[in-house]
Amino acid sequence: MDIRASIFWIIVGTGMVTIIPRVLPLVLLSRISLPEWMNRWLGYVTVAVLAALFTQSVILLEGHIALSPKNLALLAVIPTLLVAIKTRNLIMTVVGGMITMALLRLVML
Repeated sequence: MDIRASIFWIIVGTGMVTIIPRVLPLVLLSRISLPEWMNRWLGYVTVAVLAALFTQSVILLEGHIALSPKNLALLAVIPTLLVAIKTRNLIMTVVGGMITMALLRLVML
């Protein structure tokens, strides 16, 4: 199989663009000690991003805010949250959410 040089350099370039933003902060920040307040602040970034993504995927339906029974994802959150609180097990929570969505889709056809 013959790979042209341009394709090869495109693959190398996209690899570098993907790796550098991930590795550079790791390398730079591993050599310095961040203040405690910044470490605490950075600890909330992951939770905030996940909450924003979760909220957007649950509340938006076809690009509009949908707080109605037509929004099956919003209805599935309640039993899924109950499973998460009761079991504190990620696998059980995901399976519970999948079963809830499947049942809601089956019933709400």
